[in-house]
Amino acid sequence: MFNRAVALMDLPPGLEEKIRVCNSTYTVRFGVRLRGQIQTFTGYRSVHSEHMEPVKGGIRYAMGVNQDEVEALAALMTYKCALVEAPFGGSKGGLRIDPRQYDEHELELITRRFAYELIKRDLIDPAQNVPAPDMGTGEREMAWIADQYARMNTTDINARACVTGKPLNAGGIAGRVEATGRGVQYALREFFRHPEDMAAAGLAGSLDGKRVIVQGLGNVGYHAASFLRDEDGCLITGIIERDGALVDPRGLDVDAVRDWIAKHGGVSGFPGAEYVENGALVLEQACDILIPAALEGVINRTNAARVKAPLIIEAANGPITAAADDILRDKGTVIIPDMYANAGGVTVSYFEWVKNLSHIRFGRMQRRAEEARTRLLIDELERLDRYLGDAWALRPEFKEKYLRGSDELELVRSGLDDTMRIAYQSMREVWHARPEVKDLRTAAYIVSIGKVAASYRAKGI
Repeated sequence: MFNRAVALMDLPPGLEEKIRVCNSTYTVRFGVRLRGQIQTFTGYRSVHSEHMEPVKGGIRYAMGVNQDEVEALAALMTYKCALVEAPFGGSKGGLRIDPRQYDEHELELITRRFAYELIKRDLIDPAQNVPAPDMGTGEREMAWIADQYARMNTTDINARACVTGKPLNAGGIAGRVEATGRGVQYALREFFRHPEDMAAAGLAGSLDGKRVIVQGLGNVGYHAASFLRDEDGCLITGIIERDGALVDPRGLDVDAVRDWIAKHGGVSGFPGAEYVENGALVLEQACDILIPAALEGVINRTNAARVKAPLIIEAANGPITAAADDILRDKGTVIIPDMYANAGGVTVSYFEWVKNLSHIRFGRMQRRAEEARTRLLIDELERLDRYLGDAWALRPEFKEKYLRGSDELELVRSGLDDTMRIAYQSMREVWHARPEVKDLRTAAYIVSIGKVAASYRAKGI
């Protein structure tokens, strides 16, 4: 995918190679005494590009973690940050562990020791390398890492900015948990604002009533499905999980399915919907929008030709293999690529990092000033009401909404929406202006690689 994009760009061979390769990868093997014996764990932290610092990227806990995967994901983070204009280079971390095999106290011991190994080598630092949650990690693990950094750097006033995705009470930001799923929603809204793009996918109208199949009802899949259903009128006709899938052409209750999974560990037995034991088959069912939101490579050479969805939005990292990408592109399927579609997480992480460095909650200084200014306008309008009578009066619900100043969550959503709109427009401009660019993924790579190349040139490299 990188090669396809750079073949359409005029980059010097040396600069092309510099952007392609990972700068460094650190492998750590450390021991933790658990259950009466020492257990050894293997972890990685890869830095793909330092054209901007700090570098940014999640830490995942999974048994499949390996050096190649971490380096590939670090590269994707470089392009993703460049595309959405977050001022970071790309990085990624991983620990080869199944977090379900350990209790909370054991996970804390493991996480703190892993963090210690990275912190003492400046691989976690507010100014150099800022992790975030990824598969198998969340707010809890980020809070442990932030606390470990603060213990090792007791005079660093910016210690909380060493990691993002923290709980609110530990320096987090409102809207971070939902950010990636919310970004998927905003990406689809922006796509549906452009009739030319919808026509390329054979779609028309609005999101209202569109049939959606979601693969993976984790954090990203749940929030994307929930927002699309409740706020945009989509029908979630299929939900695929690791033990099978649920199908209902009338639309599934996303919250009820999530509650069932939390209680029973899977979707099997969920009442009121058709259960399909081989969940992968539901990827091939007819729908308007397919959202792979969990694992890499779920759409591949073996099933791509049978995928019927005219529009696929990659909420997960790398859910479509390179071979499948070729097959789908030849079929005319429009793919909104992962480096854009799931960039909501890093965008709101950027807002959290800025909040931590500024040491003030967003909205704290301006919210009441906004309310006072709007109150002046409302008071003046109500004064006019007395002269114009009941024929012209302000609705109470309008007054309530208009008088409320922007709080942190509203500002975060506004910033995320703006980011997703601008990034999409930069991609579609290349997609439609250059006949040799056949798809949004290639356009996204061209935009992001161009920005990385410009940064290196500015550095004199």
